[in-house]
Amino acid sequence: MILFTERVTSRKQRGHKMKNLEVVDASKELNLVRALKDYQAPFEVVGGYRLVDDGERPEATVMLIAGGQEMHEADVGVGPVDALANVLKKSLGRLFPKLKTVKLMDYGAKVIQGTTGTSASVEVSIVFSDGERVWSASSSSDNINYASFQALLDGYEYAIHFQTKSKKK
Repeated sequence: MILFTERVTSRKQRGHKMKNLEVVDASKELNLVRALKDYQAPFEVVGGYRLVDDGERPEATVMLIAGGQEMHEADVGVGPVDALANVLKKSLGRLFPKLKTVKLMDYGAKVIQGTTGTSASVEVSIVFSDGERVWSASSSSDNINYASFQALLDGYEYAIHFQTKSKKK
């Protein structure tokens, strides 16, 4: 299997020696795996997501089909991306309990086209870890919330795919 990785080298930080980490590019690996005839996505989003952000307590709603079950969930977060991450983990966590160990370690967004002002395309990158492995997922869109949602989907799908792959060995 081809794994796209990025070597992250950390220096001594506050007297602690850090080790080299392999960060798998989950979005690239998933794009390859999805092209295979026998790949079956572990879940499907039905109708996108809904996000209500009043500036104080954002709420996200999503409908998913996984394991033959349709799930319709809502959850809140400290920001819109946190709300989206929470609702996805809440929905998928019932069928894939190991997702509860997955944490978002880093989030970044960068403007791809800086000349278009607030309607600029944005690339979102999220780093995930389950305490043993580290992977990143990225997506781009004119809508930062949509790019974030797509990166979250890739990150969680990769976690599920990796766990399933590990069980077969």
